[in-house]
Amino acid sequence: MKNHLLLIAACIFTVLNTSYSQTVKLDKNHIELSKVSASIEKLSGKQAIKVIKDSSIKEFDEPTFVRIKGVDFKNGIIEVKVLSRLLKNAPEFARGFIGVAFRINDSNTRYESIYLRPVNARVDDQVRRNHSIQYYSYPDYKFDRLRKESPKRYETYADMEMNKWITMRTVVKDAQAKLYLNNNTQPSLIVNDLKHGGNVSGGIALWVEEGTEGYFADLKIFTID
Repeated sequence: MKNHLLLIAACIFTVLNTSYSQTVKLDKNHIELSKVSASIEKLSGKQAIKVIKDSSIKEFDEPTFVRIKGVDFKNGIIEVKVLSRLLKNAPEFARGFIGVAFRINDSNTRYESIYLRPVNARVDDQVRRNHSIQYYSYPDYKFDRLRKESPKRYETYADMEMNKWITMRTVVKDAQAKLYLNNNTQPSLIVNDLKHGGNVSGGIALWVEEGTEGYFADLKIFTID
């Protein structure tokens, strides 16, 4: 078994495993942009990556993310602090969409994703609250198909707020993924049938959707081969 620990903290990307340790400055040489713009910002005392979806992309649940170079992830833990704000020109349907994508293939045409809708978590509408967390699988199983074919199975409620740091901890093992928020010991979402199956691996990325000004900090990745 080989263990890897990758850290992004104060815009430093650190790779650790049992045989070597390497620190790489997080800059344009160590990330890849897919249908987004990105910059390094300081927010609430943290150095973070700010990510905004390309406004020309009108489809939802697309590979609109910052991909981290040099990562091959199958099973393990992805932990990252996220904070979302609504852009000034955000459409009415904007919910502060922000999350992670994992097991991404080389061409960004296949991956799994779990993301948050922080706006929904504090509204006085229980149906919308129930859509606070979402799983989708690109390209065939976007949120609308999953909601229609398997209502309530791939999304759920959890308390969270806009413009505040939220810790997302995604635990992946074979065809299962569990999402834990902040310091909770119980998962907020459990997906037992990742649509691409349990025997695939790939990259990891920081994902946003339309209307979101998304911030990411303190990324930690623990992989188990």
